Amino acid sequence: QDVQKETEPHVYLSKEEVKEKIQSYNSSVTDKLKMTLNANGIYTGFIKVQMELCRPITVQSSQSQGRCPHSNNETAFYLPDGCVNTLHISSTNTVREVIEALLKKFFVADNPAKFALYKRCHKEDQVYTCKLSDREHPLYLRLVAGPGTEMLSFVLREHETGEVMWEAFSIPELQNFLRILDKEENEQLQMLKNRYAAYRDKLEEALGGVWKPG
Repeated sequence: QDVQKETEPHVYLSKEEVKEKIQSYNSSVTDKLKMTLNANGIYTGFIKVQMELCRPITVQSSQSQGRCPHSNNETAFYLPDGCVNTLHISSTNTVREVIEALLKKFFVADNPAKFALYKRCHKEDQVYTCKLSDREHPLYLRLVAGPGTEMLSFVLREHETGEVMWEAFSIPELQNFLRILDKEENEQLQMLKNRYAAYRDKLEEALGGVWKPG
């Protein structure tokens, strides 16, 4: 069960507190994705982000990198469920920067404003999901929660339907969406036709067995 929960207040840690937490974090890591504290107080580490996207994304081919956006070398498709990606970030990176880096890493051409980063945690047999603000720092949240994904995990989603910024979509993207919807509609329609055709055949077969001539 997903329950919306307000963002918890940011607690500022001293350099010594950060050092202690990083040492504790690294001692608990089981996947070798440790954090590193630099001399300037900035620390780096890894976060895993699960992709939970309902709408198709637009991916730019490697040949079209650096060319005009929304070229003919873009393809819109649905991302498989359960896809998880790992990012190496710093404590200064904001949610907005993490979203942009994640999309850039996988050549996603969609406007980052279409997406939101959520944090998810388990408490008392319930799943709490909260949308993070653009100014929050995911690596800080990871450090405070520890490495366990049951304590905290990150999820990338589209904005809720009522929050969709349709002006952020280009004309080619909208046309791609329409083509995908038309294809899905035709597939569903064909499935219904096939189902009722089979039902009709069985019904006519049954009627033929009952109403024999003579």
